Amino acid sequence: MKFYLRRIAFYVITVWAAVSLNFLLPRMMPGDPAAIMIGKLRRASGGRELSPQVIEDIYALLGADRNTSPWEQYLAYWGRLLHGDLGLSSTRYPYPVVELIGNALPWTLFMVGTATVISFILGIVGGAWVGWKRGTWLDHLVPATALLQSIPYFWLALVLVAVFSVQLGWLPIVGAYDPFEFPSGPEWSWDFFVSALQHAFLPALTIVISSIGGWLLGMRNMMVSTMSEDFVVTAEAKGLRPSRIRDRYAARNAAIPSLAGFSIALAFVVAGSIVTEQVFSYPGIGKLMIQSVQGLDYTLMQGVFLVITLTVLAANFLMDLLYGLIDPRVRSHG
Repeated sequence: MKFYLRRIAFYVITVWAAVSLNFLLPRMMPGDPAAIMIGKLRRASGGRELSPQVIEDIYALLGADRNTSPWEQYLAYWGRLLHGDLGLSSTRYPYPVVELIGNALPWTLFMVGTATVISFILGIVGGAWVGWKRGTWLDHLVPATALLQSIPYFWLALVLVAVFSVQLGWLPIVGAYDPFEFPSGPEWSWDFFVSALQHAFLPALTIVISSIGGWLLGMRNMMVSTMSEDFVVTAEAKGLRPSRIRDRYAARNAAIPSLAGFSIALAFVVAGSIVTEQVFSYPGIGKLMIQSVQGLDYTLMQGVFLVITLTVLAANFLMDLLYGLIDPRVRSHG
């Protein structure tokens, strides 16, 4: 129980630090989102000056009320955050940031989440098999996958587009679904799911190819190390079936460090997916963040950063709890 309480306390402090940093960074950066919105309203109104009340309302809507101190703004930010209010987007005014993120997040979870799980499973299973067959031709797969991991995301994405979309014409190039077939937007139907799957295949394949090498190499090395442990040697001396030794003794224990590294690697996968979504014009969180940076939309940028940070922290927290259940030594010494 002490282990879980310590982990909960650690992540509570981490969330507080992440939210506080998310509040401070936009206010330390050059530029003023309220001034950007005011300039856009002036251009839309033919260059007419806005009234002082309208200007103050814009600052208040964006969470930067000039009549309050930074401490009051910080407390108000926490209050809005606890009520699910992340402010209004300046580039897509008057749409709330929560609505924009809510529209983009499911696409990223569908594509990035599926690709991450697939690459993890393939890497663990492949690494266990390569480690079990160490010294054979299978060991040559490790340098090949490491080479694929070193290729930049955007370059690999462009190669896949050139081959499968441009040359062969098998898969769509951009978007998350066919807008001509579904002009009213996403819907709950089998045809829409097939269309979304076709559009997500190339971005997901990019992430799988780029990340599978790390899992395979790590699992292979841990498998080789675990097979020299005393409990594996004892199982072999007892005459247990090789398949049982491989699955129940060697692979099961060798996979524990990979589970611990899964949540850490998730942050790098999310970073790579940002580039991937931009190449494929996939309407996920990554593309939304790039648009917010290009448009100097600090409110939207702040919301996207916060969602990504909390998602990665939540994944780390769940993996910590799972790691504690799998390995009792962590609960006693962690």
